[in-house]
Amino acid sequence: MSTLSGNSLPLDEQLVLVTGAGRGLGAHIARAFLGHGASVIVNYLNSGTAAEQLAHEAPGRALAIQADVSDASAVAKMIEQAEQHFKKRVTTVVNNALPAFQFNGDARPHADALSWGDLHQQFEGVVRGALNTVQAALPGMREKGFGRVINIGTNLFQNPVVPYHDYTAAKAALLSLTRTLSQDLGPSGITVNMVSGGLLRTTDASAATPEAVFDFIAASTPLRRVTTPEEFADAVLFFASPWSRAITGQNLVVDGGLVKN
Repeated sequence: MSTLSGNSLPLDEQLVLVTGAGRGLGAHIARAFLGHGASVIVNYLNSGTAAEQLAHEAPGRALAIQADVSDASAVAKMIEQAEQHFKKRVTTVVNNALPAFQFNGDARPHADALSWGDLHQQFEGVVRGALNTVQAALPGMREKGFGRVINIGTNLFQNPVVPYHDYTAAKAALLSLTRTLSQDLGPSGITVNMVSGGLLRTTDASAATPEAVFDFIAASTPLRRVTTPEEFADAVLFFASPWSRAITGQNLVVDGGLVKN
C-alpha cells in the first residue's frame, strides 16, 4: 500500500520501536503491532529470553535488541542495527521502558524520605530515555516526512492516590515533553502523543496486586471493570494509525473512565 493522504502510513508499513518490550505492557504493545502487520523492534534491557521468544513469534517482522534507553549511544546503535536489518527507517517510537521501580505504595518513600536520587533515577530512564529514542529516530522520520511518537504515561498525576512521587513526577515531565515536541516536530509530519493508564489487569507490575484492590478500582469506574493490557495497547495502535493523523500533543487516559482528562 502507498502512503495515505493527510500524512499517514498504514500500520503494516511501519517499523515500530517499542522500548521495554521484553515483558509486561511493552510485550502486549509489541504483539498488538505485530498482529496488525507492522515490523517491530523488541527493545529490552534485562529480559533477553522473553524478548527473543516474542521476536520468534513473528519471524522476519520482529527483532529483539538489547539497549539501555538512558544511554544515547546504545540507542543510536539499536536504531542503526534495526534499520539495516529491516532495510527501512524507523517510523514509530513507543516510549514504554521504565527504570527499576517497585509498584508498592507501602514501600515507596513519602515526602519526608524522598530523595533527589529517587527522582533522578526516574527522570533518567523516563525523560532522558524518550529524548534519546526520539533523537535517534528523527533523521529517518524527517527523511520520510512521517513519524509517530507515543509516550506511555500514568493517570496518577491526575489522581495521585499512592505516593509514587518519583515515578509520577517523571511521567508528568514526559507529558510536558510530549506537548513541546509535538509543537516542534509537527511541521516535519511527526505527531507526538501520550497514552496514560492506571492499574492494568494483569501485567508483571500488577501481578502481586491484591484482588481487593482490583475490585475497588473496578467499582470506581463507569465500566465497572479494570482495563486490560490489550485494551491499553489498542489506544497505542490508534495513535500510530491513519485514523489519528490530525491528532498531536494529546494525552489520552485509558482507565475505564476512572479519571476524566
